Amino acid sequence: MPMEEPNTIHSPEASLDDLLAERPASPFARAALLAYVFLIVYASLYPFSGWQNDNLAALSDLIRQWPRYWTAFDALTNVLGYIPLGMLIVFALYPVCRRSFSVAIASVAGALLSASMEITQYFLPSRVTSLLDFLTNAGGALIGALIGALMIPLLLEKGRLRLLRKRWLYNEATREILVLGLWPMAQIYPQAYLFGLGQILPILSFWINDFFDISIDLGSFLINDMDLSPEQFLLAETIITACGCTGAVLISLSILSRHAPKVRLAGLLLAAAICAKALASAILFKPEFAFSWLTPGAQGGLVIALIMLYGFSFAPHHVQRRLAILMLSISLIVVNLIPINPYFIVTLQTWVQGKFLNFNGAAQFLSLLWPFLMLWILLNKKLPDRK
Repeated sequence: MPMEEPNTIHSPEASLDDLLAERPASPFARAALLAYVFLIVYASLYPFSGWQNDNLAALSDLIRQWPRYWTAFDALTNVLGYIPLGMLIVFALYPVCRRSFSVAIASVAGALLSASMEITQYFLPSRVTSLLDFLTNAGGALIGALIGALMIPLLLEKGRLRLLRKRWLYNEATREILVLGLWPMAQIYPQAYLFGLGQILPILSFWINDFFDISIDLGSFLINDMDLSPEQFLLAETIITACGCTGAVLISLSILSRHAPKVRLAGLLLAAAICAKALASAILFKPEFAFSWLTPGAQGGLVIALIMLYGFSFAPHHVQRRLAILMLSISLIVVNLIPINPYFIVTLQTWVQGKFLNFNGAAQFLSLLWPFLMLWILLNKKLPDRK
Protein backbone atom coordinates (compact mmCIF):
# COMPACT_ATOMS: atom_id res chain seq x y z
CA MET A 1 0.00 0.00 0.00
CA PRO A 2 1.33 3.47 -0.76
CA MET A 3 2.51 5.41 2.25
CA GLU A 4 2.00 8.89 0.85
CA GLU A 5 -0.76 11.13 2.09
CA PRO A 6 -3.21 12.76 -0.35
CA ASN A 7 -1.64 14.87 -3.06
CA THR A 8 -2.42 18.28 -1.65
CA ILE A 9 -0.25 21.31 -2.36
CA HIS A 10 -0.65 24.04 0.23
CA SER A 11 -0.10 27.67 -0.51
CA PRO A 12 2.33 29.60 1.65
CA GLU A 13 -0.53 31.83 2.75
CA ALA A 14 -2.35 28.95 4.45
CA SER A 15 -2.61 29.46 8.21
CA LEU A 16 -1.01 27.20 10.73
CA ASP A 17 -4.37 26.20 12.21
CA ASP A 18 -5.83 25.36 8.78
CA LEU A 19 -2.89 23.14 7.85
CA LEU A 20 -2.55 21.36 11.17
CA ALA A 21 -6.14 21.10 12.36
CA GLU A 22 -6.10 17.33 11.98
CA ARG A 23 -3.65 15.03 13.72
CA PRO A 24 -3.12 12.03 11.45
CA ALA A 25 -0.79 9.17 12.17
CA SER A 26 2.70 9.37 10.73
CA PRO A 27 3.29 6.77 7.99
CA PHE A 28 6.91 7.90 7.87
CA ALA A 29 7.43 6.99 11.55
CA ARG A 30 5.87 3.56 11.08
CA ALA A 31 7.88 2.80 7.96
CA ALA A 32 11.06 4.01 9.67
CA LEU A 33 10.28 1.84 12.70
CA LEU A 34 9.99 -1.30 10.57
CA ALA A 35 13.25 -0.48 8.79
CA TYR A 36 15.07 0.19 12.07
CA VAL A 37 13.85 -3.03 13.69
CA PHE A 38 15.10 -4.92 10.65
CA LEU A 39 18.51 -3.25 10.97
CA ILE A 40 18.70 -4.14 14.67
CA VAL A 41 17.88 -7.78 13.97
CA TYR A 42 20.40 -7.91 11.12
CA ALA A 43 23.12 -6.26 13.19
CA SER A 44 22.48 -8.47 16.21
CA LEU A 45 22.53 -11.80 14.35
CA TYR A 46 25.13 -11.12 11.64
CA PRO A 47 26.82 -13.20 10.14
CA PHE A 48 23.94 -15.75 10.52
CA SER A 49 26.27 -18.77 10.36
CA GLY A 50 27.52 -21.52 12.68
CA TRP A 51 24.25 -22.02 14.57
CA GLN A 52 24.52 -24.45 17.49
CA ASN A 53 22.07 -25.70 20.12
CA ASP A 54 24.24 -27.69 22.50
CA ASN A 55 24.47 -27.03 26.26
CA LEU A 56 21.13 -25.23 26.56
CA ALA A 57 21.19 -25.71 30.33
CA ALA A 58 23.96 -23.12 30.63
CA LEU A 59 21.86 -20.42 28.97
CA SER A 60 20.04 -19.33 32.14
CA ASP A 61 23.28 -19.03 34.11
CA LEU A 62 24.97 -17.09 31.31
CA ILE A 63 22.09 -14.60 31.07
CA ARG A 64 22.37 -13.75 34.77
CA GLN A 65 26.13 -13.31 34.73
CA TRP A 66 27.75 -9.89 34.53
CA PRO A 67 30.30 -9.80 31.66
CA ARG A 68 33.91 -10.10 32.74
CA TYR A 69 35.25 -7.78 30.03
CA TRP A 70 33.42 -4.70 28.81
CA THR A 71 34.23 -1.12 27.80
CA ALA A 72 32.42 2.16 28.22
CA PHE A 73 32.52 2.55 24.44
CA ASP A 74 30.54 -0.67 23.90
CA ALA A 75 28.01 0.26 26.60
CA LEU A 76 27.50 3.72 25.14
CA THR A 77 27.08 2.25 21.66
CA ASN A 78 24.37 -0.10 22.92
CA VAL A 79 22.50 2.78 24.53
CA LEU A 80 22.74 5.00 21.46
CA GLY A 81 21.68 2.16 19.16
CA TYR A 82 18.32 1.73 20.89
CA ILE A 83 17.47 5.42 21.45
CA PRO A 84 16.06 5.80 17.89
CA LEU A 85 14.01 2.63 18.44
CA GLY A 86 12.28 4.09 21.49
CA MET A 87 11.61 7.38 19.70
CA LEU A 88 10.19 5.69 16.60
CA ILE A 89 7.87 3.46 18.64
CA VAL A 90 6.42 6.52 20.39
CA PHE A 91 6.02 8.33 17.06
CA ALA A 92 4.42 5.26 15.45
CA LEU A 93 1.85 4.96 18.27
CA TYR A 94 0.77 8.58 17.88
CA PRO A 95 -2.10 9.56 18.09
CA VAL A 96 -3.56 6.17 19.13
CA CYS A 97 -1.90 6.16 22.55
CA ARG A 98 -1.29 8.87 25.06
CA ARG A 99 2.29 9.92 25.50
CA SER A 100 2.71 8.33 28.96
CA PHE A 101 1.25 5.03 27.74
CA SER A 102 3.34 5.06 24.57
CA VAL A 103 6.51 5.55 26.65
CA ALA A 104 5.66 2.43 28.64
CA ILE A 105 4.93 0.42 25.50
CA ALA A 106 8.15 1.59 23.82
CA SER A 107 10.23 0.71 26.89
CA VAL A 108 8.75 -2.78 27.19
CA ALA A 109 8.99 -3.41 23.43
CA GLY A 110 12.63 -2.29 23.37
CA ALA A 111 13.47 -4.54 26.32
CA LEU A 112 11.70 -7.52 24.72
CA LEU A 113 13.50 -7.00 21.41
CA SER A 114 16.86 -6.75 23.17
CA ALA A 115 16.14 -9.86 25.27
CA SER A 116 15.15 -11.88 22.22
CA MET A 117 18.31 -10.79 20.37
CA GLU A 118 20.56 -11.66 23.34
CA ILE A 119 18.99 -15.10 23.74
CA THR A 120 19.26 -15.79 20.02
CA GLN A 121 22.93 -14.73 20.05
CA TYR A 122 23.61 -17.62 22.43
CA PHE A 123 23.20 -19.98 19.48
CA LEU A 124 25.78 -18.09 17.39
CA PRO A 125 29.42 -18.85 18.28
CA SER A 126 30.57 -15.50 16.85
CA ARG A 127 28.29 -13.52 19.19
CA VAL A 128 28.22 -13.12 22.99
CA THR A 129 25.10 -13.08 25.16
CA SER A 130 25.46 -10.37 27.79
CA LEU A 131 23.30 -9.06 30.62
CA LEU A 132 25.03 -5.68 30.24
CA ASP A 133 23.98 -5.48 26.58
CA PHE A 134 20.37 -6.15 27.55
CA LEU A 135 20.38 -3.48 30.27
CA THR A 136 22.05 -0.83 28.10
CA ASN A 137 19.76 -1.58 25.15
CA ALA A 138 16.67 -1.40 27.36
CA GLY A 139 17.95 1.82 28.89
CA GLY A 140 18.49 3.28 25.42
CA ALA A 141 14.93 2.39 24.42
CA LEU A 142 13.59 4.10 27.58
CA ILE A 143 15.65 7.23 26.94
CA GLY A 144 14.49 7.32 23.33
CA ALA A 145 10.86 6.90 24.38
CA LEU A 146 11.11 9.83 26.80
CA ILE A 147 12.78 12.00 24.14
CA GLY A 148 10.11 11.01 21.62
CA ALA A 149 7.31 11.90 24.02
CA LEU A 150 8.85 15.33 24.59
CA MET A 151 9.25 15.90 20.84
CA ILE A 152 5.70 14.95 19.83
CA PRO A 153 4.33 18.50 20.20
CA LEU A 154 7.13 19.83 18.00
CA LEU A 155 7.13 17.12 15.33
CA LEU A 156 3.65 15.59 15.14
CA GLU A 157 1.21 18.04 16.69
CA LYS A 158 0.85 21.73 15.89
CA GLY A 159 4.54 22.28 15.54
CA ARG A 160 6.59 24.31 13.16
CA LEU A 161 8.32 21.30 11.65
CA ARG A 162 5.07 19.69 10.60
CA LEU A 163 3.96 22.95 9.01
CA LEU A 164 7.23 23.16 7.09
CA ARG A 165 6.83 19.58 5.90
CA LYS A 166 3.38 20.44 4.56
CA ARG A 167 4.73 23.46 2.70
CA TRP A 168 8.07 22.11 1.54
CA LEU A 169 7.21 18.62 0.26
CA TYR A 170 5.10 17.19 -2.55
CA ASN A 171 2.96 14.17 -1.67
CA GLU A 172 4.78 13.97 1.69
CA ALA A 173 7.33 11.73 -0.12
CA THR A 174 7.49 9.39 2.86
CA ARG A 175 9.46 6.60 1.22
CA GLU A 176 11.93 8.95 -0.47
CA ILE A 177 12.62 10.79 2.80
CA LEU A 178 13.14 7.52 4.65
CA VAL A 179 15.63 6.14 2.14
CA LEU A 180 17.38 9.50 1.68
CA GLY A 181 17.88 9.63 5.44
CA LEU A 182 19.75 6.34 5.15
CA TRP A 183 22.11 7.65 2.47
CA PRO A 184 24.60 9.24 4.90
CA MET A 185 24.46 6.09 7.06
CA ALA A 186 25.22 3.97 3.99
CA GLN A 187 28.60 5.73 3.75
CA ILE A 188 29.75 4.25 7.09
CA TYR A 189 30.79 0.89 5.71
CA PRO A 190 34.18 1.10 3.91
CA GLN A 191 33.75 1.37 0.15
CA ALA A 192 36.35 1.26 -2.58
CA TYR A 193 34.98 4.44 -4.20
CA LEU A 194 33.26 7.50 -2.78
CA PHE A 195 29.46 7.09 -3.03
CA GLY A 196 30.13 3.73 -4.73
CA LEU A 197 27.15 1.95 -3.16
CA GLY A 198 25.69 -1.31 -4.40
CA GLN A 199 28.92 -3.16 -5.28
CA ILE A 200 27.28 -6.57 -5.19
CA LEU A 201 29.12 -8.53 -7.92
CA PRO A 202 32.16 -9.32 -5.71
CA ILE A 203 29.84 -10.81 -3.08
CA LEU A 204 27.94 -12.80 -5.68
CA SER A 205 31.26 -14.05 -7.04
CA PHE A 206 32.28 -15.19 -3.55
CA TRP A 207 29.00 -17.04 -3.04
CA ILE A 208 29.30 -18.77 -6.42
CA ASN A 209 32.93 -19.73 -5.75
CA ASP A 210 32.05 -21.11 -2.33
CA PHE A 211 28.93 -23.00 -3.48
CA PHE A 212 30.25 -24.49 -6.73
CA ASP A 213 33.91 -24.69 -5.63
CA ILE A 214 35.08 -22.75 -8.68
CA SER A 215 37.06 -19.57 -9.21
CA ILE A 216 35.19 -16.82 -11.03
CA ASP A 217 35.04 -13.03 -10.89
CA LEU A 218 31.77 -11.87 -12.39
CA GLY A 219 33.04 -8.31 -12.88
CA SER A 220 36.14 -9.44 -14.75
CA PHE A 221 34.05 -11.92 -16.74
CA LEU A 222 31.66 -9.19 -17.92
CA ILE A 223 34.50 -6.93 -19.10
CA ASN A 224 36.40 -9.90 -20.57
CA ASP A 225 39.32 -9.64 -18.09
CA MET A 226 40.27 -6.23 -19.42
CA ASP A 227 43.15 -4.61 -17.53
CA LEU A 228 42.47 -1.00 -16.62
CA SER A 229 45.18 1.62 -16.75
CA PRO A 230 45.62 4.15 -13.92
CA GLU A 231 43.90 6.76 -16.11
CA GLN A 232 40.92 4.46 -16.61
CA PHE A 233 40.72 3.79 -12.88
CA LEU A 234 40.72 7.56 -12.30
CA LEU A 235 37.97 8.09 -14.89
CA ALA A 236 35.82 5.28 -13.44
CA GLU A 237 36.18 6.64 -9.93
CA THR A 238 35.20 10.10 -11.13
CA ILE A 239 32.10 8.71 -12.85
CA ILE A 240 31.07 6.69 -9.78
CA THR A 241 31.44 9.67 -7.44
CA ALA A 242 29.78 12.18 -9.76
CA CYS A 243 26.80 9.99 -10.66
CA GLY A 244 26.28 8.60 -7.15
CA CYS A 245 26.32 12.06 -5.60
CA THR A 246 24.19 13.68 -8.30
CA GLY A 247 21.58 10.92 -8.20
CA ALA A 248 21.07 11.08 -4.43
CA VAL A 249 20.95 14.88 -4.19
CA LEU A 250 18.65 15.13 -7.24
CA ILE A 251 16.10 12.97 -5.43
CA SER A 252 15.99 15.48 -2.59
CA LEU A 253 15.50 18.32 -5.08
CA SER A 254 12.69 16.45 -6.87
CA ILE A 255 10.54 16.08 -3.75
CA LEU A 256 10.91 19.69 -2.57
CA SER A 257 8.41 22.36 -3.56
CA ARG A 258 9.32 25.88 -4.67
CA HIS A 259 8.71 27.14 -1.12
CA ALA A 260 11.55 25.06 0.33
CA PRO A 261 15.17 26.22 0.73
CA LYS A 262 16.38 23.63 -1.77
CA VAL A 263 20.04 24.63 -1.83
CA ARG A 264 20.43 24.53 1.93
CA LEU A 265 18.58 21.23 2.37
CA ALA A 266 20.46 19.55 -0.48
CA GLY A 267 23.75 20.90 0.87
CA LEU A 268 22.86 19.58 4.33
CA LEU A 269 22.25 16.10 2.91
CA LEU A 270 25.57 16.09 1.07
CA ALA A 271 27.43 17.47 4.11
CA ALA A 272 25.90 14.75 6.32
CA ALA A 273 27.10 12.04 3.93
CA ILE A 274 30.64 13.46 3.78
CA CYS A 275 30.83 13.90 7.57
CA ALA A 276 29.61 10.33 8.13
CA LYS A 277 32.23 9.06 5.69
CA ALA A 278 35.04 10.99 7.38
CA LEU A 279 34.00 10.07 10.93
CA ALA A 280 33.62 6.38 10.07
CA SER A 281 37.03 6.33 8.35
CA ALA A 282 38.67 7.91 11.38
CA ILE A 283 37.07 5.46 13.83
CA LEU A 284 37.24 2.24 11.82
CA PHE A 285 40.78 2.82 10.55
CA LYS A 286 42.98 5.53 12.02
CA PRO A 287 42.41 9.27 12.53
CA GLU A 288 44.91 10.08 9.77
CA PHE A 289 42.71 8.09 7.36
CA ALA A 290 39.67 10.33 7.94
CA PHE A 291 39.91 11.77 4.42
CA SER A 292 41.86 9.02 2.68
CA TRP A 293 38.84 8.48 0.43
CA LEU A 294 39.18 12.02 -0.97
CA THR A 295 41.33 10.88 -3.90
CA PRO A 296 41.87 12.88 -7.10
CA GLY A 297 39.09 10.88 -8.75
CA ALA A 298 36.70 11.59 -5.87
CA GLN A 299 37.58 15.29 -5.91
CA GLY A 300 36.94 15.51 -9.65
CA GLY A 301 33.68 13.62 -9.22
CA LEU A 302 32.47 16.03 -6.54
CA VAL A 303 33.24 19.03 -8.74
CA ILE A 304 31.41 17.49 -11.70
CA ALA A 305 28.48 16.57 -9.43
CA LEU A 306 28.13 20.17 -8.24
CA ILE A 307 28.17 21.41 -11.84
CA MET A 308 25.53 18.88 -12.91
CA LEU A 309 23.36 19.62 -9.89
CA TYR A 310 23.41 23.32 -10.69
CA GLY A 311 22.21 22.66 -14.23
CA PHE A 312 19.67 20.00 -13.27
CA SER A 313 18.21 22.18 -10.51
CA PHE A 314 16.33 24.18 -13.14
CA ALA A 315 14.65 21.08 -14.60
CA PRO A 316 11.02 20.13 -13.76
CA HIS A 317 10.54 17.74 -10.88
CA HIS A 318 9.59 14.74 -13.01
CA VAL A 319 12.70 15.31 -15.16
CA GLN A 320 14.88 15.47 -12.05
CA ARG A 321 13.45 12.14 -10.93
CA ARG A 322 14.29 10.52 -14.28
CA LEU A 323 17.77 12.01 -14.24
CA ALA A 324 18.28 10.64 -10.72
CA ILE A 325 17.35 7.16 -11.98
CA LEU A 326 19.87 7.53 -14.81
CA MET A 327 22.66 8.76 -12.53
CA LEU A 328 22.17 6.02 -9.94
CA SER A 329 22.01 3.37 -12.66
CA ILE A 330 25.29 4.54 -14.24
CA SER A 331 27.04 4.59 -10.87
CA LEU A 332 25.70 1.13 -10.04
CA ILE A 333 26.85 -0.36 -13.35
CA VAL A 334 30.35 1.14 -13.27
CA VAL A 335 31.02 0.28 -9.62
CA ASN A 336 30.18 -3.37 -10.29
CA LEU A 337 32.26 -3.67 -13.46
CA ILE A 338 35.45 -1.94 -12.32
CA PRO A 339 37.91 -4.02 -10.23
CA ILE A 340 38.53 -2.99 -6.62
CA ASN A 341 41.29 -0.44 -6.27
CA PRO A 342 44.47 -2.17 -4.92
CA TYR A 343 45.10 0.82 -2.63
CA PHE A 344 41.71 0.19 -0.98
CA ILE A 345 42.66 -3.44 -0.28
CA VAL A 346 45.80 -2.27 1.51
CA THR A 347 43.75 0.25 3.51
CA LEU A 348 41.35 -2.47 4.68
CA GLN A 349 44.22 -4.21 6.45
CA THR A 350 44.25 -1.42 9.03
CA TRP A 351 40.52 -1.76 9.76
CA VAL A 352 39.91 -2.05 13.51
CA GLN A 353 37.24 -4.75 13.27
CA GLY A 354 36.48 -4.70 16.98
CA LYS A 355 34.85 -1.31 16.85
CA PHE A 356 31.17 -1.32 15.87
CA LEU A 357 31.40 -5.09 15.39
CA ASN A 358 27.68 -5.42 16.06
CA PHE A 359 26.89 -2.97 13.25
CA ASN A 360 29.38 -4.02 10.59
CA GLY A 361 26.94 -6.46 9.02
CA ALA A 362 24.06 -3.98 9.03
CA ALA A 363 26.29 -1.24 7.63
CA GLN A 364 27.47 -3.49 4.81
CA PHE A 365 23.92 -4.58 4.05
CA LEU A 366 22.78 -0.96 3.90
CA SER A 367 25.63 0.05 1.57
CA LEU A 368 24.68 -2.79 -0.79
CA LEU A 369 20.91 -2.34 -0.63
CA TRP A 370 20.56 1.46 -0.78
CA PRO A 371 20.78 2.12 -4.55
CA PHE A 372 18.56 -0.86 -5.40
CA LEU A 373 15.92 0.22 -2.87
CA MET A 374 15.92 3.82 -4.08
CA LEU A 375 15.71 2.79 -7.74
CA TRP A 376 12.79 0.51 -6.92
CA ILE A 377 10.96 3.37 -5.20
CA LEU A 378 11.62 5.81 -8.05
CA LEU A 379 10.59 3.34 -10.75
CA ASN A 380 7.38 2.35 -8.99
CA LYS A 381 6.08 5.81 -8.14
CA LYS A 382 4.11 7.86 -10.62
CA LEU A 383 4.16 11.59 -10.00
CA PRO A 384 2.06 14.15 -11.84
CA ASP A 385 3.84 16.75 -13.90
CA ARG A 386 4.39 19.93 -11.92
CA LYS A 387 5.08 23.36 -13.17
